[in-house]
Amino acid sequence: MALRLGDTVPNFTQDSSEGTIDFYSWAGDSWVVLFSHPADYTPVCTTELGQVAKLKPEFEKRNVKVIALSVDDAESHKGWIGDINETQGCAVNYPILADGDKKVSELYEMIHPNSSTGSTLTVRSVFVIDNNKKLRLTFTYPASTGRNFDELLRVIDSLQLTDNYSVATPANWTDGGDCVVVPSIPTDEARQRFPKGVTEVKPYLRMTPQPNK
Repeated sequence: MALRLGDTVPNFTQDSSEGTIDFYSWAGDSWVVLFSHPADYTPVCTTELGQVAKLKPEFEKRNVKVIALSVDDAESHKGWIGDINETQGCAVNYPILADGDKKVSELYEMIHPNSSTGSTLTVRSVFVIDNNKKLRLTFTYPASTGRNFDELLRVIDSLQLTDNYSVATPANWTDGGDCVVVPSIPTDEARQRFPKGVTEVKPYLRMTPQPNK
């Protein structure tokens, strides 16, 4: 059965560019972004892994570890990392899982027979997993479209904010923007809970400044 939002993600032990990884132990108390690639030495993915390396400090600010996956072996990954560092002006400083036996790909259902990459290759999926090992976000991109990692950071900001406050985030929200008061809180209670103010646009649509800013 496919992983659904809120499910506890499965653990695994797998080789990587940084040695053998037990996923739960490696993740520890951090959030995790796990993102997959069809194969090593692919052009779009080369730019993606470089971008993630450059953004690693931003992920770390949010207590997020990043880990990639490709079906090729660890030695191939190490050669590819050299190309990524050279062409993208970065230093890849996170592991790439070597999923030659497709153990992780099958656990996380990363193989889509009807995708353009073919039935034996992993599609370009992303999994955001929280510090309780719960799946919080998943999306899959076509092979021709590079992933937007700024959007991924935006979603993580939203998830972590809404975990701690009784708010949701509206369309195109970015950190610092106004938030939506969740429907379960009556307006009178919301005005007490959110001292920065509550604007009632409609009885079901109440806005408040971001609580932690």
